[in-house]
Amino acid sequence: MLEFENVSKSFWTGKQRKVILDQASFRVELGNSLGILAENGAGKTTIINMMAGLEKPDEGTVRKSCRVSFPLGFMGGVVGKHTARENARFIARLYGLDPDYVEAFSRWLCGIEEYFDMPVGTFSSGMKQRFTFSLLLAMEFDIYLIDEGMPGTTDVEFNRKAGTVLRDRLKTATVIVVSHQAGTLEKFCRSAAVLRHGRLHMFDTLEEAKRMYDYA
Repeated sequence: MLEFENVSKSFWTGKQRKVILDQASFRVELGNSLGILAENGAGKTTIINMMAGLEKPDEGTVRKSCRVSFPLGFMGGVVGKHTARENARFIARLYGLDPDYVEAFSRWLCGIEEYFDMPVGTFSSGMKQRFTFSLLLAMEFDIYLIDEGMPGTTDVEFNRKAGTVLRDRLKTATVIVVSHQAGTLEKFCRSAAVLRHGRLHMFDTLEEAKRMYDYA
């Protein structure tokens, strides 16, 4: 279970205070994946980061009683001067996993061949996306956090393998995905919410959330 209780979060933009959440309370139970619809700039990434524990709320409490992933594409913990192999083994030790397994899984999934033994800082943006996503899928979580859906790589084989692994994970896991497009949520979620002006409006179905989201 992941729960927000009276959570508030805001930022000073230099001209005004941008409210991300204002006294928001909601709960995500295991087995009930949630999609959050929000316009660009509304604070989607900030909410995902608070769920992961990467950012703290200004007020209120975030509770977790299960294993929650780091966000898809998150590069924290990955050191650019180290090779993908070294990073994979380091991340495995952080999560108490078998470094040999995480290295082998990541090497197989991202498919970057000899580049796996080169510094991550030398990778193209697409290679970095594939590598970080492979690390996410190498570890099994109860809740997976996804910001704007699957990575948009041009590697067809990677997209096929990653999609297959993610679908297999989601048979027993829960996903929270935030996006500005309803179509992204349809792949993962039944229930949904709309984030607007710091308020999170919860709905039982994606269709209900889409009606509010489209009625601006």
